[in-house]
Amino acid sequence: MKLLLDQGLPRSTAALLSQVDIDTIHVAQVGLSAVEDTEILLYAQDDKRVVVTLDADFHALLALTEATSPSVIRIRIQSLRAQALTELLVTVINKCEVINVKQIYSKVRLSRLNRVAFACVLFHYLHKYKNSQSIISI
Repeated sequence: MKLLLDQGLPRSTAALLSQVDIDTIHVAQVGLSAVEDTEILLYAQDDKRVVVTLDADFHALLALTEATSPSVIRIRIQSLRAQALTELLVTVINKCEVINVKQIYSKVRLSRLNRVAFACVLFHYLHKYKNSQSIISI
């Protein structure tokens, strides 16, 4: 999975995630610090990256344009430092990667899936199998 960190997230998170083999760049590294969200989405789409953001507008932009990519992870916890954000993203990505899509029906029926795990199931399914946008809000 390749990530693009939006403005407002610590730049050093990209380096920390890269150290654990998650291909990550920050918008500042590619000259996108002061551009509109639509340009960030286009860059992420072209480079096949998942946008990580604090901004709720990305969801609306994707819905309005009926885009099928890129996927978006919205961080709802403000003021996270780089290490804490790295740990959160690694945890979410690991949960997403280990969930088997065949488990969706049984886990949802049993109602034992917590909110993050359920979001990860949908993210994993849409992103990997449907080549479609998916959104996680954590």
